[in-house]
Amino acid sequence: MKKWRIIFLLLLIIGSNNFLLVSAKQDSLFESFSEFKNNLDSLANIENSSVRDSVLKAFWDALKVHRQVPFVIGDSVAFLYKGSANTVSWAGDFNGWNPSANEYKGKKVGLGNIWKVEATFPRNARLDYKIVVNSNWILDPANPFQQWSGFGPNSELRMPDWIFSEETIRRPDVPRGNFSSNIKISSTNLGYSVNYRIYTPAGYDSLFNLPVIYVTDGHEYSDDRLGSKIIVLDNLIFDKKIKPVIAVFIDPRNPSNLSQNRRESEYTINEKFANFVTDELVPQIDSNFKTNPSPDKRAILGTSLGGINSAYFGIVRSDVFRLIAIQSPAFKYKPEIYTMYQNSPKLPLKIFMSTGVIHDTESSARQMKQILANKDYQSKYIEVNEGHSWGNWRALLDEMLVYFFGTATAVRFGESKRTPKNPLVVRNYPNPFNSSTNINFFLSSPQDVTLDVFNVLGQKVETIQLKKKFSAGLQSIKINADNWTSGIYWYKLSTEKNVSTGKMSLMR
Repeated sequence: MKKWRIIFLLLLIIGSNNFLLVSAKQDSLFESFSEFKNNLDSLANIENSSVRDSVLKAFWDALKVHRQVPFVIGDSVAFLYKGSANTVSWAGDFNGWNPSANEYKGKKVGLGNIWKVEATFPRNARLDYKIVVNSNWILDPANPFQQWSGFGPNSELRMPDWIFSEETIRRPDVPRGNFSSNIKISSTNLGYSVNYRIYTPAGYDSLFNLPVIYVTDGHEYSDDRLGSKIIVLDNLIFDKKIKPVIAVFIDPRNPSNLSQNRRESEYTINEKFANFVTDELVPQIDSNFKTNPSPDKRAILGTSLGGINSAYFGIVRSDVFRLIAIQSPAFKYKPEIYTMYQNSPKLPLKIFMSTGVIHDTESSARQMKQILANKDYQSKYIEVNEGHSWGNWRALLDEMLVYFFGTATAVRFGESKRTPKNPLVVRNYPNPFNSSTNINFFLSSPQDVTLDVFNVLGQKVETIQLKKKFSAGLQSIKINADNWTSGIYWYKLSTEKNVSTGKMSLMR
């Protein structure tokens, strides 16, 4: 009997979503990358077109059910697309968003309609991408993971050891700070008006003498889909990892025409912009809010061109800003910033700098890192296996904030949240509940999950075992308690690595 007939019969007998061997050691449908390729090649080269289409559909559906498009195992990746097309290519952080890069031009596998490109990345990488089908840029229709950019959503490649940043997830138990509407200030230095918004922490009325962080590209850093900075602030303050902080989000867009973004002129060593912030905006904030006016308690944050701006503020206005936060700095556009730091005497600055190392600004950041080290600046430097994207920047905000504003109970210096963590059970919500509630929990990596519920006598009233793995990140399981009596219940959430418990109240 031909090989394809055996495969097809197995599919019919076992079922299309369960025909593949699941390794006990890896979160994958296959035990190796070569096994995956051999299976795909065998199915795609079946001569009978109707049989081939049926088994390829089953193969594809299995990959989608197990969230394995792209297919990833170890450091190997197969980008995949299923459909009729003349050309298919992949563009993303990994190739500078260049769809013409030969190594990411797809080839059709066998006689079928699945296109594939193979690549290798570090096991803890996370990258944005899109598929280019017949010159049309699209999200990967088989990949549920997305990360927003300033131009909308991208599909997201998550390598197996990448750790989801739980600090970027809004938790229902965390009190929210206040985020103001736009406030307009007319600048004498700039000759035009600028919008900004103010974040004040929960419990602000009873707080005093608060440090302040000024944020360029504020409209994007404050967006929950992009920078998620307000969520991160709320979570860190509630968890007592940082002291309460005020944040000033400066919008570079023209208030009268939001399509006009002035960041390219404002953030590239612009003395007028520096004077606007330090001599006009800061005094207004200090007058209207309960700030600590010390320059040692005032930070400036920016990414890319905004990273140039932060570095520039440090070198020319350390009398106002001494906490300098730089993410993926685009120093190549203004290399004179290196000379400014080299030729300046050491200033009373504390500097945080981060960069991705996959088509990001690592060479620029490393050059500045060496200059800072030569002058013995107090600094923290982080490199991650990511590109020039909000997925990179948002995940490091907590490390920056703890470095500048951390409390005694915060993560110790040198530790990193990129070390895998236990699953975090946020709690069931609502609690108390009537008829249904959700168990919210956090996974640092894809894992199987079992949920057991017990009454006050220790009797098990329900077990929920999930047939497929949950992905990394914040997840939720809904519990329906229509047949339960009012009272206290305990739940036990078991994963492959940990067990967590909690208490919930049913009130009818």
